[in-house]
Amino acid sequence: MTKCLQFAAVATVSCLGTLASAWDAYAIRNNPTINETAGTTEFVISGSGMKGGLGSSELDGHKLSDLLSASIVRLDDTTRFTAGSGPAVAPYVNIWITDGTNFAVIANEPSNAEWAGGLQWNFTWDDLKTKTLNVYENSNKTWLPNNGVGLTFNDLANFTVLAPTSVQLTAGWTGLGGGAPREFGTNQAYGFNWVFGDTLSNYVSGDDGYIVKDPKLGVLGEPSVPGPAAALAFGAGLLGAARRRRARK
Repeated sequence: MTKCLQFAAVATVSCLGTLASAWDAYAIRNNPTINETAGTTEFVISGSGMKGGLGSSELDGHKLSDLLSASIVRLDDTTRFTAGSGPAVAPYVNIWITDGTNFAVIANEPSNAEWAGGLQWNFTWDDLKTKTLNVYENSNKTWLPNNGVGLTFNDLANFTVLAPTSVQLTAGWTGLGGGAPREFGTNQAYGFNWVFGDTLSNYVSGDDGYIVKDPKLGVLGEPSVPGPAAALAFGAGLLGAARRRRARK
């Protein structure tokens, strides 16, 4: 279910995904404990290499710059960690992008100084577009500006957000690793992901874990028309999401 706001000044619609049913919590690697109770989700990251995600397909098929805003509320006590350390700051933002043929994940580094303060948990596109990013999950970066080096999110504003299908992820490609934002075992993936944990030990939370609620996305307009390969993936992703929602009901 979504809430849509009509902007009178322009003929576009912003749809804000607001309900937990639009998001799925999943394990990525090394079996983190995930507890979902009373509208909250807890990710207990107890060791190096452990990762979990909270994913949404609401942004799939849109341009990256159609992401108007993103927010999530964190409830656990961050003062138990050293200020500026991994567990004390916001989770990773992982977004799958495609050019219609290739896929990659773009991600922030939330412990960087540019993410300090209130923007850790609530940001707009104007906030995000100036931030530096890293490109993961594909060894071939020739299809990206500047070969994927030294980019901000704004440099990829016109790329399509889209998660690969489970079939594509199972087949794999050079550079796709075990830490990619996809559900362990099923390879289900989502275009936009909050990710908890890391490859190393710098985001270990212990127990209590990362406790969050109310993940939201502000998305502009309708999905753009992707290329043929991405369109097939997009359609399959929507079908899978519809089946999961019906199963939950």
